[in-house]
Amino acid sequence: MSKKYCYLFTEGNANMRELLGGKGANLAEMTNIGLPVPQGFTITTEACTQYYEDGQKINDSIMAEIMEYITKMEEITGKKFGDLENPLLVSVRSGARASMPGMMDTILNLGLNEDVVQVLIRKSGNPRWAWDCYRRFIQMYSDVVMEVGKKYFEQLIDEMKEKKGVTQDVDLTAEDLQELAGQFKAEYKAKLGVDFPSDPKEQLMGAIKAVFRSWDNPRANVYRRDNDIPYSWGTAVNVQSMAFGNMGDDCGTGVAFTRNPATGEKKLFGEFLTNAQGEDVVAGVRTPMPISQMAEKFPEAFGQFENVCKILEDHYRDMQDMEFTVENNKLYMLQTRNGKRTPAAALKIACDLVDEGMIDEKKAVAMIEPRSLDTLLHPQFDSEALKAAPVVGHALGASPGAASGKIVFTAEEAKEWAARGEKVVLVRLETSPEDIEGMKAAQGILTVRGGMTSHAAVVARGMGKCCVSGCGEIKMDEENKKFELAGKTYHEGDWLSLDGSTGKIYDGAIPTVDAVIGGEFGRVMGWADKYRRLQVRTNADTPHDAAQARKFGAQGIGLCRTEHMFFNEDRIPAIREMICSDTLEQREKALARLEPMQQSDFEGIYEAMEGCPVTIRFLDPPLHEFVPTEEADIAKLAQDMGKTVEDIKAIIAGLHEFNPMMGHRGCRLAVTYPEIAAMQTRAVIKAALKVQAAHPDWKMVPEIMIPLVGEVKELKYVKGVVVETADAIIKEAGSDMKYLVGTMIEIPRAAITADEIAKEAGFFSFGTNDLTQMTFGFSRDDAGKFLDAYYDRKIYENDPFAKLDQTGVGRLVEMAAKLGRGANPDLHLGICGEHGGDPSSVEFCHRTGLDYVSCSPFRVPIARLAAAQAAIKNPRATESK
Repeated sequence: MSKKYCYLFTEGNANMRELLGGKGANLAEMTNIGLPVPQGFTITTEACTQYYEDGQKINDSIMAEIMEYITKMEEITGKKFGDLENPLLVSVRSGARASMPGMMDTILNLGLNEDVVQVLIRKSGNPRWAWDCYRRFIQMYSDVVMEVGKKYFEQLIDEMKEKKGVTQDVDLTAEDLQELAGQFKAEYKAKLGVDFPSDPKEQLMGAIKAVFRSWDNPRANVYRRDNDIPYSWGTAVNVQSMAFGNMGDDCGTGVAFTRNPATGEKKLFGEFLTNAQGEDVVAGVRTPMPISQMAEKFPEAFGQFENVCKILEDHYRDMQDMEFTVENNKLYMLQTRNGKRTPAAALKIACDLVDEGMIDEKKAVAMIEPRSLDTLLHPQFDSEALKAAPVVGHALGASPGAASGKIVFTAEEAKEWAARGEKVVLVRLETSPEDIEGMKAAQGILTVRGGMTSHAAVVARGMGKCCVSGCGEIKMDEENKKFELAGKTYHEGDWLSLDGSTGKIYDGAIPTVDAVIGGEFGRVMGWADKYRRLQVRTNADTPHDAAQARKFGAQGIGLCRTEHMFFNEDRIPAIREMICSDTLEQREKALARLEPMQQSDFEGIYEAMEGCPVTIRFLDPPLHEFVPTEEADIAKLAQDMGKTVEDIKAIIAGLHEFNPMMGHRGCRLAVTYPEIAAMQTRAVIKAALKVQAAHPDWKMVPEIMIPLVGEVKELKYVKGVVVETADAIIKEAGSDMKYLVGTMIEIPRAAITADEIAKEAGFFSFGTNDLTQMTFGFSRDDAGKFLDAYYDRKIYENDPFAKLDQTGVGRLVEMAAKLGRGANPDLHLGICGEHGGDPSSVEFCHRTGLDYVSCSPFRVPIARLAAAQAAIKNPRATESK
């Protein structure tokens, strides 16, 4: 049977998301459950993929099917494209299977031309409405399909309003709008050299292609990369008959959530505009009224809407985000989807839905986006400093959090300033999808126009960015990069602070304090811990970081990098002395100075981890990283060592390497200088013995990790040094303490020969940062120079250092895990690269049968939740020991 590329809303359902996209599947589902949905059809995501395979063309068979479905739609609605008695007007919207708010392009009122406008006037007796629809259509079509910028049309509208002495679009008359439509078409021809299309079918094909094209626009690509949405999915296109919210005062349009998306409160939340079309609410062109006021304006439609909200939430068992239109007091539903929400709201809604009997604990755990927890764990404004801070404005708190930064006025500047280390606040009249990278770079976003459901608000909430919107008190002068607020003129570079929870705007910079986590967080984390099989450890090098991670639920340390301790002012002289020594005796003398410092550090870390396992990696970086570069420091080292400056410079020059990443580092240092491994072993074991004595109820089992092993004989040699040193200390202490010696698997050869290495190792920890570098053959520090080109050309869809490459690097991990456990069934397996806090990588680790993941302290809750979701999704995967 040949592939079907079009589905009427009556032919689909919610389970066809992959084919119909989220919007199409939900329109079909709402149709099935009897809600008032203007009818239409969906062109599938497979048609989009085919469009790209065919060189960005719609092939003949898909074109024929679209035409067939236009005829079916005409039969259902009793209207026809371009008909002079009963013309069909449609909206064209994109809809990928994952919600991408504001990323894709919408066109309303398609099917209009001068003749059809006259038919609408004759049938409705409402010329203002007809011309308003036409001028909107010309503007949207020109912008979205033909890429003539919106600004040209907005300038014409502003000029017309000024000429007529009015401030709102709704105050323009039918004649004004007719004149504008003429001006818009003239602008279109001036920019493109052709007349604006009048044939509705030509308009429709142009719109469909524009939606397909928008799947590959820069802002969609950025959003996809940030949210793990594969390019191969494609987007569907929804062609839906129009419902008009702009026919007069008995019409309107709105966006609403069944619960508050900022707090999670169980109360209808949203906004409504009379005599408007949907784009007006979402784009934030006019500042709307709260949804509660709709009850006074349209009591009947509002009653109907409240009922629909209940039906939808009961049906989907989740908070819904809906778009609707009221035409002549009659309600029409245009969209529903699981609503985007702040992390705090997500936790509250999940707990409330469990308490209401709507979902079970597993569903509650599965419905929270793990990465969103990040924002809950980050600082808020210091309350004392806040009391003294002058409030200069108050608007809508659209996305919670605190932000302080220097004012910038464009997305480009936000990116540039942030790249050079400046904290910025992006201030805009209103944001649009083009601003997404600037929004990402900014600490917070402030807009003059727009409500709680404007583009800025929705995208900021999704990113976890602080956002304050709709501050109409601001007198903006974008051209000269300044604005006035509360009698003060703010220029680019001035400091401003935003509170996205209260909507308050403060003059100057305000210090922040650590976030306080609410009860729902603990409850959801409790459920996550109940279902997950992976343990979650942390990467921590100081007692402070270890204590922070423990607070977030870390069950141990998977990576303690000892070299970080050597950079302290009191230690660096000793390590430099060791490097510049000529004899073993001199080196051991310098190391003896370092040993008590290392031991003290380890004691602090053991104390912070309260008896949980701690994996300590021995010295890893090349020695040149520790030597001085400043003349004064070189001179001091020479003096301390009794050498000349030239001698020290010669030693430094001798440490130079052409490729330090693959140079004299890791276990190679311990092979060359076994005294370093011996000193570190003494520090580890003595610290463990001391802490064990202070806490008899703890079971201390130190884990010593030898880095960068590629050959089993390397590990055997260094392990020999460790065991000889450790056993002597333990025996002398009269203790029976156990310890483990393991290795990091970070060289491809180690993964391939893991069965040999496992015979000498108590554990493997996958160092996926270096394993990724060595497998791909490029440096993490230099890859940024070319990865953007790889994303643009669809060679890579993700940064392999942020999201584990499961096809290549993942295969090495799976191979090493299988070979290692085959040779040593007691082998512990973990991962300690940055990937340990990435949800998709955590799922991979669960499936591969690892015992634990280890990540930075603030990502521990993310990993705990991701591990639970992995276990719920793959219940038969290998359970940890």
